[in-house]
Amino acid sequence: MDLYRAHVLVCGGTGCTSSGSAALIERFDTLLEANGLAKEIKIVRTGCFGLCEAGPIVIVYPEGTFYSRVKADDVDEIVTEHLLKGRPVRRLIHTDAAASAAPTSLNHIQFYEKQRRIALRNCGVIDPENIDEYIAFDGYQALGKALTEMTPEGVIDQIKKSGLRGRGGGGFPTGLKWEFAYKSKADQKYVCCNADEGDPGAFMDRSVLEGDPHAVLEAMAIAGYAIGANEGWIYVRAEYPIAVKRLNIAIEQARQYNLLGQNIFGTNFSFDINIRLGAGAFVCGEETALMASIEGRRGEPRPRPPFPAVKGLFESPTILNNVETYANVCQIIINGADWFASMGSEKSKGTKVFALGGKINNTGLVEIEMGTPLRDIIFDIGGGIPNGKKFKAVQTGGPSGGCIPASLIDTPIEYDSLIAIGSMMGSGGMIVMDEDNCMVDIARFFLDFTVDESCGKCPPCRIGTRRMLEILERIVEGKGEDGDIEKLETLAKNIKATALCGLGQTAPNPVLSTLRYFRDEYEAHIKEKRCPAGQCQALLRYFITDKCVGCTACAKVCPVGCISGKVKERHVIDQSKCIKCGQCQAKCRFGAITRG
Repeated sequence: MDLYRAHVLVCGGTGCTSSGSAALIERFDTLLEANGLAKEIKIVRTGCFGLCEAGPIVIVYPEGTFYSRVKADDVDEIVTEHLLKGRPVRRLIHTDAAASAAPTSLNHIQFYEKQRRIALRNCGVIDPENIDEYIAFDGYQALGKALTEMTPEGVIDQIKKSGLRGRGGGGFPTGLKWEFAYKSKADQKYVCCNADEGDPGAFMDRSVLEGDPHAVLEAMAIAGYAIGANEGWIYVRAEYPIAVKRLNIAIEQARQYNLLGQNIFGTNFSFDINIRLGAGAFVCGEETALMASIEGRRGEPRPRPPFPAVKGLFESPTILNNVETYANVCQIIINGADWFASMGSEKSKGTKVFALGGKINNTGLVEIEMGTPLRDIIFDIGGGIPNGKKFKAVQTGGPSGGCIPASLIDTPIEYDSLIAIGSMMGSGGMIVMDEDNCMVDIARFFLDFTVDESCGKCPPCRIGTRRMLEILERIVEGKGEDGDIEKLETLAKNIKATALCGLGQTAPNPVLSTLRYFRDEYEAHIKEKRCPAGQCQALLRYFITDKCVGCTACAKVCPVGCISGKVKERHVIDQSKCIKCGQCQAKCRFGAITRG
């Protein structure tokens, strides 16, 4: 067994990899070899640490020194000063930790203080391409316990008692879904994993697969034992190359250790897993469309019933859960249902992972107990809004979710409370907006996505959402008319009531929620031909204020010559000629040009 005096953990998730973490690892390897430290210090490529805004991240143990925004050129100093001389490089230590001694755990950093990492417990901790490291952190212990100490009914009972609900968006009780499939009589059953993460700004499932793939494989095997299935399928986006690579490595390693395959743990239970790459269709996140795609057919939803637990993949009883749902299963089996149920709120147990993005200082992955107030996520974990701007709203649930205004910032994050205010948990996207965001344009953006991704099978979604988008486009172009708001509401309600699948039924949510909380912005666009946030190009107006000193710089850069005035006198913009390019405002050194 190799013993090392230090471990250097380097983030190998997609975010840090795109920022150059692979070059850091190369440089570490070269310098450790050159300084005779290769046998004393181990470099570990991990998954995502969560604090993506600070990447690339490097953590040196046993001290726990947390370095952020590390460049390849910084590696020389880390090796020379820290690893050789034992003196941490303070200029690279993350800001939260720089004022005190180097942290000994992530909990010493504000971003992590209010988090509770269950699904993300191994992300940023282990080498995801090394099954031995997963096993060292209780990996496959849950599978062994299930197969040798529990009956299938006992496993299902534990999942039911835990209160675990599906983390993919629907929030259906996981144990109940497994029980339905268990009770379905058939010679062949399947376990499916939905890793087709299509929401804009969402990367929760990708990060779990990149940082802890064995947790998903182990949980799927437990699910197979529980319902009587011997085959599993992971449907993963082809756009996730690192996740796909690590999944393939993990599956092969598990087979070599006989943790997948025949007679696992010496029992009569056999289970194996296949991977199917998705082609980026948002609709394939819907369970019946996903299964159709695995079968090689066009990814379109089908009417239910029958539900997949009765007739799913290849017309056999099937359960489908998403990555994050599976990431909780092993911990429930090891620690017990009561342990998991002790976290969260009455109807929403456990934790939830969110991809925090948009107008927020600490972009990244966060995992919080259900029931945590939105305020804690935005300001304590997320670090607030950049550049002193005001928090305006947060969009949760992706294109199927809604916008939550600043007035509801103390709303607890849980399934029912979010639905009550017109949003939803969804898979966990959380996009923050500030005072400069136009809520009408936000609604248009999400509906444009939905229209583009509609499979076209049912008229309410295919036609209805396009009609809604056409109205929204007219409004942001300054061509809105009286009655447009009422038309949007009527169309939205009809689509919700008649669309075939959940994606179509929830497509109007961004429009309905913004109408509910930001109706005045719609009215300003339609009645006053004005965008209060100053974002809709067609409704912008540029004005020269009395701060103007008559330097003529603005007139010189105007491409259409709509600015006039004498030297050293206040200039004027001819609104009938202005093309709203903004070059005048960008050029003015005196802050004399405003827009509204």
